[in-house]
Formats: sequence, C-alpha cells, structure tokens
Amino acid sequence: MASNTPDTSDAQRPSLAPDGAGASAHRQPARVTSTAASAARVAAGGNRWIVPAKIAVFVAAWYPLARIVLFGLTDRLGANPIEFITRSTGLWTLVFLCITLAVTPLRRLTGVSALLRFRRMLGLYAFFYAVLHFTTYIWFDKWFDVAAMLKDIGKRPFITVGFAAFVLLIPLAATSPRAMVRKLGRRWQSLHRAIYAVGVLAILHFWWMKAGKHDLLLPKIYGAIMIALLGWRVIAWLRERRAARARAAGR
Repeated sequence: MASNTPDTSDAQRPSLAPDGAGASAHRQPARVTSTAASAARVAAGGNRWIVPAKIAVFVAAWYPLARIVLFGLTDRLGANPIEFITRSTGLWTLVFLCITLAVTPLRRLTGVSALLRFRRMLGLYAFFYAVLHFTTYIWFDKWFDVAAMLKDIGKRPFITVGFAAFVLLIPLAATSPRAMVRKLGRRWQSLHRAIYAVGVLAILHFWWMKAGKHDLLLPKIYGAIMIALLGWRVIAWLRERRAARARAAGR
C-alpha cells in the first residue's frame, strides 16, 4: 500500500551537483513557463499584420463594384452597359476563384499558416460577384423571362456550365460560417472540394463565351492559372499518398 506521506529523502540528501546547479534546477519550471510566454508573445506580435491586412483585402475587394458604379455615374459603361456589367462581374468572379484556390499553395510554399484566415473572405467575394453576374443576366438581360433563360441553358453550352458553376457555389457559401464548419465536421471538407469543379466550369464558361468572338487570350491565361492551381493539388495529393504508403510499408 502506498504511503501518502511526502518523501523528503531527496531534500535531506546532500546534493552532488556543482554550486548553483541545484538552484537552477529548481528555477527550471519557471524558466520554461517564461520561455513559453515569450514564444506566445512573439507569435502574437508576428500576427499583428493579419487584422490590417484583412481590412485592406476587404476594402480592395469592393474595387470592381465601385468601378462599375463610377463608370455608370460618369456614363462610361460603353454602348452596351448590360454587357459591360455582365462581363466585368463574371471576370472578377473568376479572379476571386483563382485567388481563393491560390491560398493553400501559397501557405504550403511560404509556411505562413495565417494566410488561411483570408480564404473564407475571398471565397465569399467570389460568390458575391457571381451573384451580381447572375443577377445582371436574369434581371437586366432576360427580365426574369424563365422561358428565355431555359432556352439559353439548353442551347448555349457556356450558359449551361456557368449556371452549373453558380448552383455549386450556393451550398459552399451557405456552409462557410464557422458554425457550419463545426456542425458538418469532416463532411464540410468533402463538400467544399466542389470548388475544384466550380473552377473548371468557370473556365469552360469563360472559354466558350469568348470562343464565339475568337478572343481567347484571357481564357488561355486564366485556364493556365487554373490548371496550375489544380495540378499542384493533384501532385501534392500523390506525394502524400506515396508517403503514407512508405510509412505503412516501414511498419
């Protein structure tokens, strides 16, 4: 049966350590605590840039809309304002999709994990401009003519894939709050992999729309960016799978 009496033998035994070593040993827990506190302060200080950077990104992300409003007020939307707004909002949707998909590779390459804090905001801005793009089409272009829209979806492939991309974006935006992340658990990550399909569909939408006018410079540029972003993920996944197999074989 173990005794509850404290063992004082170590305290009574003479120390064999050099002068000062015993005192240093007693001070070690305090020193470790101090070091941990210092590391925490350094980490907190190193992340001070996040809040002003997020504010800057938040403000900058309104530039495309502010530009449209300014051009509208100064009569610079061109001969076809609806087409200008539709194409501008569509292009900026693609830009924000690319930036959102670039966050993870940049985080891996730079080691700056704080970059992930920007991903949700950037993804929501992609959805925001997609909503403006879609609203411009169904309101100002089709005037809520459902029959005309269904005819477009059935006869024009770029409308079909664009509509599919927008539909896929809706559940991603709806489940972006942290509460939904906690509620869905692992299913959240599986659901949000649909962003890859959205990226492919968005490129097809842009490519087929521009192909009718034989103007493929921008679609080729954004297509190359999307291929690089998705290709990086495929390579990373293959490397992780190979490493997992090597670890399993070594056991």
